[in-house]
Formats: sequence, structure tokens, C-alpha cells
Amino acid sequence: MSRGTNRSLFFVLLIIVSCGFLGSAAFSQRGNSSAAGASDNDVRDGLKQFSEVYNLVEQNYAEPVNPDKAIYNGAIPGMLHVLDPHSNFFDPKSYSLLREEQSGKYYGVGMQIAPRNNKIIVVAPFAGTPAYKAGLRPGDVIIAVDAKPTDNMSVSDVADLLKGPKGTNVHISILREAAEKPLEFNVIRDEIPRNSVDLKFMVRPGIGYMHISAFNETTEQEVEDALQGFGDLKGLILDLRGNPGGLLNEGVGVADKFLKKGQVIVSHHGRSSPEKMYKAAHGNGGKDYPLVVLVNRGTASAAEIVSGAIQDHDRGLIVGEVTFGKGLVQTVYPLSENTGLALTTAKYYTPSGRLIQRDYTGVSLYDYYYAREQEDNPNNNANTNTTTPSKEVKLTDSGRTMFGGGGITPDVKVKPFKTTHFEDTLLVKYAFFNFAKHYLTNRHVDKNFEVTDAVMQEFRKFLDSQKIPYTEADLNEGSDYIKSSIKTELFISEFGQEEGLRVRAENDPQVIAALNQLPKAKELADNARKIVAQRAAAQQQNR
Repeated sequence: MSRGTNRSLFFVLLIIVSCGFLGSAAFSQRGNSSAAGASDNDVRDGLKQFSEVYNLVEQNYAEPVNPDKAIYNGAIPGMLHVLDPHSNFFDPKSYSLLREEQSGKYYGVGMQIAPRNNKIIVVAPFAGTPAYKAGLRPGDVIIAVDAKPTDNMSVSDVADLLKGPKGTNVHISILREAAEKPLEFNVIRDEIPRNSVDLKFMVRPGIGYMHISAFNETTEQEVEDALQGFGDLKGLILDLRGNPGGLLNEGVGVADKFLKKGQVIVSHHGRSSPEKMYKAAHGNGGKDYPLVVLVNRGTASAAEIVSGAIQDHDRGLIVGEVTFGKGLVQTVYPLSENTGLALTTAKYYTPSGRLIQRDYTGVSLYDYYYAREQEDNPNNNANTNTTTPSKEVKLTDSGRTMFGGGGITPDVKVKPFKTTHFEDTLLVKYAFFNFAKHYLTNRHVDKNFEVTDAVMQEFRKFLDSQKIPYTEADLNEGSDYIKSSIKTELFISEFGQEEGLRVRAENDPQVIAALNQLPKAKELADNARKIVAQRAAAQQQNR
């Protein structure tokens, strides 16, 4: 075997040995020396067999074996995925991305890029970043970075070229509509904040809206800043849709801002880790404005911790879809060669004792992530007594019945908006994005802009020019969605991504449904406070 192969094989054996030691440690704590000896023998036998199998593969496989691919992408992930869906191994590149996401910042030029029409294009430069200051615009086609053509490159490949140490120069060549030749930009890289509170505004007078995209090292402070910026709130829509989670401490810090001091937020414990309970250290300071939390199937982990704590304490109303159900604690162990191991070490429980994690036994990874029939079961409702026998029953502070073991079930279910076949075609053809580029070629829009009949007539002509078939029935049926999508793309191009996303949020049916639920959220919280106060008074009387 080559030196690289030996190094890779030693590395995977080292990981297996480490996992074996983690497993045998519990036996030794219980004083069962014979069990520990048997476990050690099993580990040694397993290592020997793995080494023999790997040697046979390397010597006899039909093509040369890449040891990094076989081990980093095969043996180690395969071993971990047998344990659970979330234990994972990070090769050097993915480990670097993980650390970048957790830190809430990176070094680059500061713009969102995506594939469009078989090209890599600028979706939007972020306000105040080097790309924004240099004059890059939505719709610009990136044809080269530092003289390297982007043909046949993926988005991640181009993103890697754009990133680099702070203060270094990157040369970007782009094509722009109406420009006769490529435009050249020399951009100085800088620190780019990866804001987790990516959208915040007053959606109605006195009513705030805030979307948290993930929980990284800056999330708690970003939420604090947003709440301070809102001022005296009369209600808040906290949007956690599509939030995959992140750092536990940041989730705890965010939940702290909505609960009373001393209230339990979450607890976790595992085979080798004692129970640890997290409580609100500061509390909301008596700011008990009505609160609605928007969730969906993509709401997971730390986002479910926040949702579960708010629901269990009857602090706010949970609206949307059943959440993902990711309640396993991963401890990330840095390893040699700039790699890392995320190993499940415990499980999360809401304040009432609900297990967040849904069952994954006997389920393929694909089905675990994408087959979600259970949530569509009309009997799976947080506020009914009709549920599957396997689900644990718990109570909120006011005595409402909740069920554990399958994510957070909303108090009010609201299905996401579904596009028609014609609307899907418009998205696939990038019709809204391309129309915005076309419409703004020789004109500008202001913030009072609305999509009028004249704009829709121009959109019809644009669809004809792009050979996208439509009928008047198609346009009439999707009128609200189409007008909102046109305005969103125009505002992203003219005013930046945040203004465009604001337009989208203001017209989002689930956001509108959440606004309508604010009175019910107030009623829920008021009633819970009354019940808890009555219970405390009765206990005091019985002493």
C-alpha cells in the first residue's frame, strides 16, 4: 500500500478505535470487567476484518482505489449512518464549511450566486459588501474569476474562487445585459457577516416580523438588536421556517428573550452524559406581547427547541406544519488532517419532557429526510387526544395536551402555498428573474411601485418573446402570486435582497395566517398566566 493509503487506513482505524473506547467506557463505569473485555475483543476483531477487506478491495478492484474516497466518503460515513441519521464525518472541505456556518461570517466579496440559464449569475450583492460597492448587479453573468473561466463550474466551485483571505484581490469578469463587451471588476475581499436574522421589519403598525435562518455564534445578539430596533411591540411573528438549527447555546439565548426568568427551556441527557437543564437566565422583562411562531417541515434542532419551549410554557402560538423532528445532540470532535466527527451523544427534551426526535429505526436516509406521511395524518394534532399509541403524552403549563417523539406539532396547522403547473413553469424558466432584468434595463422603480395592468401587459409580451406559453386563465388564476413575484424580483434588483424578501413575506399566505392568529395567541398566554397563578395560590393555601 502507498504511504497515503496507509495514512488513510490508520486514520479510519483510529476513529473506529475511538468509537470503541467510547462504547467500552460505560461498561467499565459499571464495573463489569468481563463485558468490557468482550467489547475490546469485538473491537479488535472488527478492526482486523476491516483491514483485511480494505486490502482485498485495494489490490483486486477493477480500477485503482482512491483511499480518501473509499474511506472519507464510504467507510466512515457508512459506519456512522448505521448508528443514526445525524452522526457524521466531515472531510477537510465540509469541516471548514461547518466552522464557517457556525461562526456567522466568512471572507469574500459578499453576494449570492446561483445557476440560471446554464450560467452562474449574481442573484444579489449584499448591501454594504465589496461586491455591492464595486457595482455588481443582480443578473450579471460571471464568466471568469481570476482569469479562470466558469464554464462547467458548479456554484460551490465559483464560490470557492470568490472567497479568500481578508484584504486580498479577486478579479471578476462578467457579462451584463446591454453591455457590448465583458465588464471587469477588481474587488478587495473583506469579512462578510452571515446574518442569521436575515429579515426584520414592521409588518403592521406595532407588529414586528423576524425571520431567523439558522443559529450561529451571532444569532442571540442579532435577535436582541432586532427586538431593540422594533421598540414597543404590540405583537411579533417569529418565523423559523426552513431553519435547520445550529448552536444549542444560541437557541437557548433566543428562547430566553421570550420566557420568564427561571423557566426551563430544554434539557438533554445520554448514555455517557448526565442530564443538563437550561433555564431562562434573564427572561423577557415582562414584555408579554402576543407571539406567533411560524414553523414548517424544515424547522429543526435548535429551532425546535425554541418552538417547543414557547409552546410548553403557553407563551405563544405555533402555526404552520409539523417540524422536522431532530432532537439528537451532536458533539463535534475535531480530528487530525483538518477533519471532524459529529457524534450523537444525547437527546433533547422540551420543558414538559417531550422528546423532539422522531423515530428513524428501519428507515432509509432518503425516507427519513423526504418521506413525511405522518405529518399529513389528520389525526396527528397537538390539541386532540387522537394520536398513535406510541406517542408520549405531556402537558403544557396550562394543562394543554401535547405529544412527543415526532417534532413539534403546531397549535394551528396552515399548509404552505402550492404553485400551479404554470407557475412552476415560470420558476423553472426563471421568468420573474429575467423579466426584472429586462424591465429595469432603461428605467428604475421606486418603493411605491405596484404591478399595474400596464406592467402585466409588458410581462405578457416578455413571455411571448421567451416562447413561454400561457393562457389568460393561467394569468388570472395566479394573479396575486405572479404580481408578488414580479415585484419581489424588481425590488431585489433595485433596492437589494432584504427589500425583495420583505415584499415576499408581506404577501406570504402563511405570514398572513400568522397575523390573523395574534389575538388567539394573546388569549392563550393570558389564560395560561391565569391558570398558573390560580394553581400557585391554591398550593400556597394548602401549605
